This record gives sequence, C-alpha cells and structure tokens, in this order.
Amino acid sequence: MTAPAGYHLAQVNVGRLRTDTDDPRVAEFMANLDRVNGLGKRMPGFVWMMEGSGEPGTGNTEAKIDGDPRFVSNLTVWEDVESLERFVWGTIHKQFYEKRAEWFETLGEMHFAMWWVPEGHRPSLDEALARLDHLKTHGDSDHAFGWSYLKEARMWQTHACAPVAAE
Repeated sequence: MTAPAGYHLAQVNVGRLRTDTDDPRVAEFMANLDRVNGLGKRMPGFVWMMEGSGEPGTGNTEAKIDGDPRFVSNLTVWEDVESLERFVWGTIHKQFYEKRAEWFETLGEMHFAMWWVPEGHRPSLDEALARLDHLKTHGDSDHAFGWSYLKEARMWQTHACAPVAAE
C-alpha cells in the first residue's frame, strides 16, 4: 500500500523494560537513546518525533503507559515507508533492535503499528495506542498495519530479526 497523496507514515513502538531506567542492566540502552534518536532525526524522510522531557538520555521514557514507568514508547512520522525502513534496518538502529531481548520483556502481543496521517498531523500517544489496539483486535487494515501490509516494504523481510521480544 503506497502512501495516499498528502499523507505521511506514522509509527508507534512500545516495550516494557526489564528493569527501571536507572538500573545498570539497561544502561547501554539508555546511554544510546540520544544517539539513535538523533540519527533518526537526521535521516532523509524523517518528519517528526514525540519528545520526552528533553533531558539527555531519557528519550520518551517519561511518557508512561498506564502509569507504568517501565513502559516506553517511540512515536514518529516519516515521509514514506522507504525512509522508515532505511532507518530501522539500514542503520545502527538495527544493532539495538537485535539486542532488545536484553532490555525488554517479551510482551506476547503486537507492540508496533503504522498508519497514514495527513501531512502536518502530529499524533498523540493516546491516538497511537488506539491504533495499536485496533491492529491487535482487527489485524492489518487501512486503519493500522504492520510491515507485511505494505507491498513496497522490502527490507523488513530480509533484515528483520527473529521475533524474540514483544512480537
């Protein structure tokens, strides 16, 4: 499914850390948030990212889900599928993705969703979580979808890691 004219691609990714954010067992993840997020912001096709407090090394860890400080989220908007794919599978981000089982619990359910948003729209975390819930309940649709729904998405097929944490 190609982006409708006048639309961008939004994505939300949530996970639950195995420990609190100040625990040494997640120190590598926390220490690299600014590096990986900064790279994403400099990528061609990047449009917007939900920001946390702005404090270095915190990413969006302060945007608690259901009041749980160990649930963390990432919410971004991209010009197109290819731009998001390049970032996820073609940069250092992939190295951190491969290590996610060290830092995140296995949720046993969908934790990632994408959907089209009108250019200029900045989705809220509540909106993103509603899209994720819709995907969990109804499967892929124009309302919310995963990588396999996008015919133009190719990199995930060859670069994605085995579904270990939260898939």
